[in-house]
Amino acid sequence: MGCPDWPKCFGSLIPPTSVDQLPTNYQEIYLEKRLVKNDRFVANLEALGFNKKAEEIRNDKSILIEEEFNPVKTWIEYLNRLVGAVIGLLVLITMIRSLPLWKTDKVIPVLAVFNLLLVLFQAWIGSIVVSTNLMPWMITIHMVLALVIVCLLIYLYYRSNRLVKDRLEVTDNPNYLFNVLVIGFVLTIGQIVLGTQVREAVDQVAFQFGGLLRSEWVDNLGLSFLIHRSYSIVILAIHVYFVYRIYKLTVRNSVIFKLTQLLFVVLVVEILSGVGMAYFAIPAFLQPIHLLFGALLIGIQFLLLMKLSDQKQLIAVKLSS
Repeated sequence: MGCPDWPKCFGSLIPPTSVDQLPTNYQEIYLEKRLVKNDRFVANLEALGFNKKAEEIRNDKSILIEEEFNPVKTWIEYLNRLVGAVIGLLVLITMIRSLPLWKTDKVIPVLAVFNLLLVLFQAWIGSIVVSTNLMPWMITIHMVLALVIVCLLIYLYYRSNRLVKDRLEVTDNPNYLFNVLVIGFVLTIGQIVLGTQVREAVDQVAFQFGGLLRSEWVDNLGLSFLIHRSYSIVILAIHVYFVYRIYKLTVRNSVIFKLTQLLFVVLVVEILSGVGMAYFAIPAFLQPIHLLFGALLIGIQFLLLMKLSDQKQLIAVKLSS
């Protein structure tokens, strides 16, 4: 909420650095703008038949709370939007560059166009996250959509790369390895969704404590945190087993083996950063690290799933011939 409006920040392309650059009633001004946008959003939800959710937003008093200007938060959010704009341009270029492949592989340009539309939709969702004052379920949708975009980009890269490179690696029992990793992938997605619920609970607890007494926050996070914390043991167990099976069934210098090693390192860092937040009063610097490595984990898993899927197809071709 460093920028209360969207796509500009405090009505400017370059945000202010001091509250003196804003009108004295800036909170009322931007609250009114957000409420107008929310009225349109509620109307759209009602038109789509989501009357209950629309009513929840209409009656949610937390939306009426307007943040005070904080230059650090403002510039963090502003930089986030600049990065988002660069991503949008790169996705647009990816789509344009995919068009000549229509005759070779129609799936690539179709997915590239879809991904561009998804990025535009994600930008709109981001604006709703701002206008609804970080409404919890909107944060979850925003995060899941970001992961879908990442996976689509990886798939576009991988499928395009496959047009010019042969699939030479051979892995023993790729069907079994694929199935094990699918379980790990689905569980990790569930864990990330739970993580967004915990993140939302942190916001609520922080507000209750006025941003103070961070050491007390963890004890007040509730059931979602306890499940998220315990669930990580299951995630770790599945991946340790997958790493063990990869060690037994793949060649040491293969891409699959190296990606699996990287997967395990990322998973360990992800769990350790979560432990650090749980036992050291949720230090602010660990929050983005935890988020980053969670996204990296999904990306590496997805790439491994594509590699193993290729191995399944190679074995099927050999058996049929």
